[in-house]
Amino acid sequence: MTNKAFPRAKRIAQQIQQTLSELIRRELRDPRLGMVTLTEVRVSKDLSYAKVYFSVLGAQPQQAQEILEAASPLLRGPLGRALGIRHSPELRFVQDELIESGARLSALINQAVKEDTERHVDDEDKR
Repeated sequence: MTNKAFPRAKRIAQQIQQTLSELIRRELRDPRLGMVTLTEVRVSKDLSYAKVYFSVLGAQPQQAQEILEAASPLLRGPLGRALGIRHSPELRFVQDELIESGARLSALINQAVKEDTERHVDDEDKR
């Protein structure tokens, strides 16, 4: 794979996701945070900003976002040193709603299948 097919911003985004996951797990000891999973990182082409998508288990998403935003300046230094880049991108945390919407859709599908099965059984009982 050539570098043009896999640009630097994407490589940096993957490294940020891995390193930041470890830093959050190791450095942030706020019990209100819950279990945070970084689902995706998107980095601007000039590497000045990184939008970090996360999902959280065991905490309120809004509260987790506030905690992560407050810790952002503290995470930038160790992140830049771990990545070996001169200027660490400004981190912006965004709740990833795809997981929750996927779970809701799955529940709706399961409910529809259950109702359909019950109707099918009721129809056969009437015959």
